[in-house]
Formats: sequence, structure tokens, C-alpha cells
Amino acid sequence: MKREGAPRLIDVAEAAGVSLASASRAMTGGSGISPEVAAHVRVIAKQLGYEPNMHARGLAGGLVPTIGLVVHEIGDPYFSDIASGVIRSATLENRSVQIAQADRTPDSELAQVKSLLRQRVGSIIIAGSGYADSDREQGMSEALLDFTLAGGRAAVIGRHHLPVDAVLPDNHGAGVSVGRHLAGLGHRRIGVVAGPLDLNTVADRIAGLREGTDGTGVELTVISRAFTREGGIEGARELLDRDVTAIVGLNDAMAIGILSELRQHGIRVPEEMSVVGFDDIAVAADVAPALTTARIPMFDMGQHAVSLILRPASDEARTIETTHELIVRGSSGPPRTAPIAI
Repeated sequence: MKREGAPRLIDVAEAAGVSLASASRAMTGGSGISPEVAAHVRVIAKQLGYEPNMHARGLAGGLVPTIGLVVHEIGDPYFSDIASGVIRSATLENRSVQIAQADRTPDSELAQVKSLLRQRVGSIIIAGSGYADSDREQGMSEALLDFTLAGGRAAVIGRHHLPVDAVLPDNHGAGVSVGRHLAGLGHRRIGVVAGPLDLNTVADRIAGLREGTDGTGVELTVISRAFTREGGIEGARELLDRDVTAIVGLNDAMAIGILSELRQHGIRVPEEMSVVGFDDIAVAADVAPALTTARIPMFDMGQHAVSLILRPASDEARTIETTHELIVRGSSGPPRTAPIAI
């Protein structure tokens, strides 16, 4: 279908058969692309009538040292820990941080980024899972490319597809560790309460769980709900009819919701049901029983993102991959030997 309106850089890239990053380099004279390919891209751009975003370029002389941070929910401990890491590092560099909150949709995220751009922030950090379908992030890719071409710096946390520096948590490895832990305890029927299945974080953690339980005879039952405590409650309620012996919440907020729902039914944890989460938020050690979880270094990830935007610009996007640690506490144990009464 023919796209309405002025052609965009992504249209040039698609018509020329190159990546969005390569099209950007071709139009700006960046390195990392052959002269022949660059010339071809410029010819295609001229044929399509593409004009660079001169408004964004014009910001180059007026950017301020403020860091714009986009999160999905600042009240979520995952994002508040990341924000704390960003603010700590920014303060040490005498920079202020402006926080914008977006819904978990590409349009909402892009609107918040554009709002920060209008305020001439010098750097942008986007925290939160990207999407398994890279096409859903084309608008964001273009906005960030225009921003970096204007002299701005950008980094993302937990996103695979955007053409800027990235901090990548070990979600897959964390899933493997959780899967091996539960399989090693003897669980064979495991329920998973996941967030939206189109998110990279969800896909990576589920893939890790499948790898960690591969060859053990484990049956995973996956239910998708909101990435919240309430989503955990709803998912646990449904899984109680599935005869599972363990439930994994794909973040700790969900796992705490799962614990709450089990408590309402008088189901003992871990004697009658094991519960495991991801992230190791601050309250994970304080709930009863204390939550077994895969620790993701959220505070450190925020600091890493600041370190990336403070580095000199590079023609190639750089990544920092973080580690994980399985924290075994009181909420996981061997599977029950008798049915539970609900």
C-alpha cells in the first residue's frame, strides 16, 4: 500500500534494500557504509523526494544537558530502581533528569520522546521492553536517528531493535535459571503468568524457561495478563484449575499478586505451591514467604545507560549486557504429593 504524506527515512531504506541505520549513514556521510551503497541510497532518496528532518537538525546548537528518561510506570519498582541508577550517575555528572511516563504502547512512547525533544534535552534514555516485531518500533527508530543526527545522545534499556546504544538484561539466562531450579526440585507441571506476549522481555524469559526445563518432562502452561500485581492475581486464579505445582510470575509484582491470591485460597507456599518471580525488587525479601526470584540489576542498568550516553558518539550501536543471579528464598520447594483443596 502506498504510504500517504512525505516520505520518511524508513521508506528510503526499504526502497534501497538497506537497514535504517545504513540509510542514515548514507544521508549524513557517516562511516561504515561503502561509497557505492551510499550513492545508491541518495539516488533513491532523491527519487522519492525525501527531505531530512531539518527541524531536528536545527536543535543541534540548542540542546541542554538534561537527560530525558522515558519509563512505563515510575511506581513499578523495576522502573523506579532504573530511574534511581540514572539519577545517581547523572548527579555525579552535574546533569538533571526529566522523567516522562508512557503507556506500554509504541504511540505513547513516541509521544513522550517527541515531548522531550521539544524541550531540547541533550540525551534520552528509554527504559522498558521493546517489541518482538521490530516494525512496531519504526517510528521510534526514526525519531532517535534524527535526534542523534542533531547532536543528541540516546540509549535504551531492554530493547533489541532500536539503532542506538543499548543495555540488555540477561532475561533469557534468568529464565533458564528459574526453569532449572523448579525442574531440579521435581516440578513437572509449571504455570507461567506472563505479561503481553509481544514484548521482548516476556518472549526472552519464556524462551529461557523452556530451555531450562527442556528434556525434563516439564509442561509449561503460559497465561498472558497485565504486567502488574493485579495481572498476577488474575493469572493465579486461572491456573488453580490447571493442577500446576509451581507458578512463575514473569516479574516480581506479578509474583506478589500470585502469593496474595494463593493466600486467599488458604494454599500454603511452598508446601502446596511454589512461587518464583523475576527482578528481585526491594520487597521481594520481605513478603511472606520471602520470594525466590531471578535478580536483574536494575539500578546498575540505569547507571550503564548513563555511561553510554556520556561516551563519544559511535557509528555503530554499542551494547552492555548485564548478568543475573538466582536468589533462592522461602517461596520455592519440592512439589506437593497430594491434591490441594480449593
